[in-house]
Amino acid sequence: MCQSNRLARHCAKALGVACVALALTSCAPEGHREGRPAEPDPASGTRVDVLARFLAVEPASADDQIAAEVGATVIYASDVRREIAARGLHENPGSVAMADPVFQQVLSELVEQRLLALEALRRGLDRDVEARRRLAAAEERILGNILVETVVANAITEDAIERIYEEQNRLAPRVEEVRARHILVTTREEAEEVERLLSEGRDFAELARQVSQDPGTRLEGGDLGFFTRDGMIPAFSSVAFDTATGERSEPFQTEYGWHVLAVTDRRLQPRPGLDALRSNIVRFLTLEGIQTLLDTVRQSYPVTRQGVPAPASIRRSGVPEPGAANAASANGYEDGEDDDDDAAGADDADRDDAPRR
Repeated sequence: MCQSNRLARHCAKALGVACVALALTSCAPEGHREGRPAEPDPASGTRVDVLARFLAVEPASADDQIAAEVGATVIYASDVRREIAARGLHENPGSVAMADPVFQQVLSELVEQRLLALEALRRGLDRDVEARRRLAAAEERILGNILVETVVANAITEDAIERIYEEQNRLAPRVEEVRARHILVTTREEAEEVERLLSEGRDFAELARQVSQDPGTRLEGGDLGFFTRDGMIPAFSSVAFDTATGERSEPFQTEYGWHVLAVTDRRLQPRPGLDALRSNIVRFLTLEGIQTLLDTVRQSYPVTRQGVPAPASIRRSGVPEPGAANAASANGYEDGEDDDDDAAGADDADRDDAPRR
């Protein structure tokens, strides 16, 4: 909660700076607005150009280090680490040292981005209508993301994750698994010879290593590990699950050849641990939280969409959808025109749709 409050205060300050900057720009004399935006006097000690609204940021914390100075602006180490996190370039972005090659590479890119942005400001490109619209769209997107991060992230607690995990375990059925070894050969005669040798006491794993033609299990003594009924082809699973634990099957055929298998163990499929499902649960809670947030926000801000036809269920019978009449006119059809041709066309269509022998 403290992090969310700090984030909210930070956003409020940033927006306040933006509003002041807009006011300064709009109140400035015409000639000054059309000229080069004023750079702060280096002797004044001012680091940030107040006209660079989206660049007027403060350090994230008291110990946030300056990574680079570009003109009169500053790029902080926290800015670089935030970008590293956004791109997924490091498992623990907050611990990336400033001397790290990843940090330096991202910093170089941010410096180039800052240079281009400052030059755009110098040329007055931020006063262009299209530029303002794009800046507004970017601000809208970022503010929406901050809202989601603030509201949804606070809802994804360890208790919520464990609750979903327990609920999933309770609802998900546990299916049976068997563990088996098998020996694969080409012909029925070879399979019967394998069965004869096993009946005489030959070790199954040793014989599998000698004669099995399954390259995936031969060196493992034919061991397939545990599998579910759906984990193998039906012809194989059927025999495996019909064979008792500790027993051996008769030779049987599948599309891969002839098999002899022995079932060595049987169990209910173990449930995955919380750590294995954590990322999926967090994703589910995030999507659920976003949808809940949107449902709540929609109650505060009415939405009217233009150009959307009414649902067919409430449209009066016989009334065409908007634009249908214009489309008909554009194709050369008017009321009462070409009725005979339409009827003939319908007859032809009916004949075309009739089943063919």
